[in-house]
Amino acid sequence: MHTIKIYHNPRCSKSRATLTLLKEHDVNPEIIHYLESPPTSEELKDLLQKLGMDIRELIRTSEPEYCELGLDDKSMSELIVFDIICKHPKLIERPIVVKGDQAIVGRPPENVLALLDD
Repeated sequence: MHTIKIYHNPRCSKSRATLTLLKEHDVNPEIIHYLESPPTSEELKDLLQKLGMDIRELIRTSEPEYCELGLDDKSMSELIVFDIICKHPKLIERPIVVKGDQAIVGRPPENVLALLDD
């Protein structure tokens, strides 16, 4: 049995809804407050592999920091993008729920139910 983790922002309605949904399904996840404890570059790479995404797919483009930090420049190297995202975790799409070697972004929250079926 795998531990379920949620990269959670308590100020985000989707993150709160996802956490509630998990608890309604008798899941007591490990809660990672990623704004307080941002993932390292290696942890972020691991998350992306589990999500099957690249770094730019995980960025919240609606945040003001997206343009302010130049992330709208598609020629920016992936290494620099990783560095920026690790320093500004607010830009990470949320919530992310992880179970073993799989992860899902909880938008909509019901997406995470696919992890519970295994």
